[in-house]
Amino acid sequence: MKSVRVSALFYILLSCALVSPVYAAEKRIALTYDDAPRSDAVISGDDRAAMLIAGLEAAGVEQAGFFITTSRINSPERLQRIQSYAAAGHVLANHSHTHPWLREVTAEEYLADIDRASETMALFENTRPWFRFPYLNEAPTVEKRDAVRAGLVARDLRNAYVTVDNYDWYLESLYQRAVKAGEAVCMSALSDLYTDMLVDAANFFNDVAVETMGHSPAHTLLLHENDIAALFVLDLVAALEADGWEIITVDEAYQDPIADIEPDTRFLGQGRVAAIASLNGRSPKTFDHFAINEDQIETAFREEYGVIGDRTD
Repeated sequence: MKSVRVSALFYILLSCALVSPVYAAEKRIALTYDDAPRSDAVISGDDRAAMLIAGLEAAGVEQAGFFITTSRINSPERLQRIQSYAAAGHVLANHSHTHPWLREVTAEEYLADIDRASETMALFENTRPWFRFPYLNEAPTVEKRDAVRAGLVARDLRNAYVTVDNYDWYLESLYQRAVKAGEAVCMSALSDLYTDMLVDAANFFNDVAVETMGHSPAHTLLLHENDIAALFVLDLVAALEADGWEIITVDEAYQDPIADIEPDTRFLGQGRVAAIASLNGRSPKTFDHFAINEDQIETAFREEYGVIGDRTD
């Protein structure tokens, strides 16, 4: 099914057609991990993958999505790591070869990078014809946006959008820097911050969706294949479920009607729900929530949650 561009009026009509008291009350979300395979950090890459696989299984997550940056597959061990995700029942998809910013290359160069990644992706089982934009950078200009959209259609690739944006990568960087500096890290406090931040982000974008479209779509949560994801996957799933979220497969998430909408906007860097809301008149300035505010995340890391220091539980 081909994607279509729609106006703000369409979203109003869509919400009227789809909303119901039961449907609006559902909160469904799929877990997706970008940038695999990442390098060794506090945890080695192989151990991180094993922890993620074991944690997802223990948490009852049937299927997560792993978005592969293929230039990072530079050893047999890294190749096996990606294969292990597929063998565990998770799906793999294209996240480019070199992880470029679309704003820094031509559309032709960008599409060639996607093609190179697709060649490597052909080695794996359990793949999907999806492409996720590095940095969620889809529209530095309208011309580039439309050229890449047309290129994806020509390649039978679908945009693997997210609906829940957040800076888990920034929290990871704070953790890695603290360990490197020899600072004492309270891991239970870090878990609390990680899970609170992501649950808050999920609810923020879900509230925006309900306000804009009248219902809660099937959400896709942006995560990264990093140490805190592996350390706290069980905690994250438990926190989401305690908050009323159902963890669904990525296949199910991308069957939602918004998968077939290409918002006619350049405001795409915070995901599809934010793009739709902006077309309905919501100011982009109102999307500056806790989970994408580096200053607030660092203050929480060092002060409010006491991750660094002598917090006791």
